[in-house]
Amino acid sequence: MKTLSPDAARRVYDRIGRMQDSQAFYEDRATDEVVAHSKLESAHSVFEFGCGTGRFAESLLERHLPKDAIYRAVDLSPVMVTLSDARLAPFGERASVRLTDGGPPADEPSEAYDRFFSNFVLDLLSEEEIGRVISEAHRLLRPRGLLGLCSLTKGFTVVSRAFIWVWTRVRSFRPDLVGGCRPIEILAFLPTGRWLVRHHVRVATWGVPLDALVAERL
Repeated sequence: MKTLSPDAARRVYDRIGRMQDSQAFYEDRATDEVVAHSKLESAHSVFEFGCGTGRFAESLLERHLPKDAIYRAVDLSPVMVTLSDARLAPFGERASVRLTDGGPPADEPSEAYDRFFSNFVLDLLSEEEIGRVISEAHRLLRPRGLLGLCSLTKGFTVVSRAFIWVWTRVRSFRPDLVGGCRPIEILAFLPTGRWLVRHHVRVATWGVPLDALVAERL
């Protein structure tokens, strides 16, 4: 299934801007699963690939991470980076976000982070790009560090199957109307021998099927 180019994705998310937060009513159930199983009380360095408006980061820094924890992130949308910068300004040097070309964070130092998160980003990417992001996450994480991922997934109930049927047909002629996202199965992209799955669950909120996964870096 064809994916949006980085330029096309940038235009979509620059346009969506703060409206992305309106998706919280169905996204939060999946991200809450990731947070609950990521042992954030012992995490002192966090990286997020695709930070969006910074809402997830703000929650981590306010409620879950130790007071000395640092947060770093990238996003391909200048509008999202601006929104995140403003939202995370109260945390000073503990939090920083930078603009990227949409590729994985290859310039970050190896084994520098305790946690790596990416929420509702992998389902925008090609299979090859997803593989590169997962590989970079493995490189960035310290041994036994945790990877947390959320994505749109395939339907698994009557309602969620109907939802995905409609979604994929809309996406086939106007991918920008659904943010370029498509249903994927995250587990298929984790190489065996490199990751130990600690938590994996599928949830459906208002008929939207979502995948939530936490895996340990081996």
